[in-house]
Parts: sequence; C-alpha cells; structure tokens
Amino acid sequence: MYTEMNNNTNSAIFIITGIMAAGKSTIAQLLAEKFQKGVHVRGDIYRKMIVTGREDMSPDPTEEALRQLKLRYKLAAATAEAYCNAGFQVIVQDNILGTMLQDFIEMFHNHPIYVIALCPSQEAVALREKERNKIGYGDWSISELDDLFQRETPRIGLWIDTSNQTPEESIEEILKRVWEEGRVK
Repeated sequence: MYTEMNNNTNSAIFIITGIMAAGKSTIAQLLAEKFQKGVHVRGDIYRKMIVTGREDMSPDPTEEALRQLKLRYKLAAATAEAYCNAGFQVIVQDNILGTMLQDFIEMFHNHPIYVIALCPSQEAVALREKERNKIGYGDWSISELDDLFQRETPRIGLWIDTSNQTPEESIEEILKRVWEEGRVK
C-alpha cells in the first residue's frame, strides 16, 4: 500500500486515458487499490446516466454529442475533486482524446494531476476487444481511434505500451515511473 500520498495534503488525481479496450478500467481499479484511501471514478458512468436523449460520440459527432461529452468530463472532474478534497487518491479513467485531454486537466485546481496514457498496439486492442464482455467499437475502427489518439492527443504525462504486459506488470511500471514522468500539474 502506498502511504506517502495518503494524507489530505498529499491527495492527487490520476487520469488514465487511452482508446477503448486499452485496459483503462482494469488499470484504474488496480491502481486505486494500491492506496490506503483510493477512489476509481469511471467517466463513462455519466454517459450511461442519460436515460433519454443521449448522443454518443462518433467519428463525425453532433454538437449535442460534444456537449454531452464535455458535461461528462465536467461531472467526472467535479467528483474527482470532491473525493480528493476529502483525502482520497483519485483515479479517473475515460476516453479523453485529442485536445480534450488538456481541457480536462484544466478543470482541476487544487491537487497534483498525473496523466497515464495506455497505448497498447492495435493488435493487442483487437484481442482485448474480442475477449471482453462489452463491445466498444461500433462506429469507430480500432485503427481510426488509435490514429486519432496517437496523432492528436498531447504527449504529456506517462505514456506506456501495455501490449505485452499483464495488468499487474502495467501497475508495477506505472508506480515506478508515474511520480517522475506522469505529473502534468
């Protein structure tokens, strides 16, 4: 258990991003479990809360889809800050791609922010997508989304290729490197 960041003055927010099936949920949960007081904020939960009128993101999103995505990020950031203010280490995971990553980071004001970008190969993502019990790729292809992520997302924080790692190996690498390479604010 990591105790050096377990008092209220040392609370931090860790943002885990990557494309669908990159391993964000698994890694975020495992990372939260490493702290004495850890929280896992799943950004997608805010999308799922919309019962009627939801417009999901697509390669050619509507204005409403973009507005709902920004609302989702705003709610995730507010939740993360509330938990962090209460003394928790907070891990927020979501698909935060392109310039939206910097916009998301700017939503935080009072705590250190660490970014972890999971970047498995497209082949590893295809295998993971096939093995999981939900379907993430509909309107997008893996190559389209990965290209967007790699090309348009700012190279800030810790970027790691998890293609050939178990989740536990990824966590071990993250905990070795995030303190020096992951801090963005």
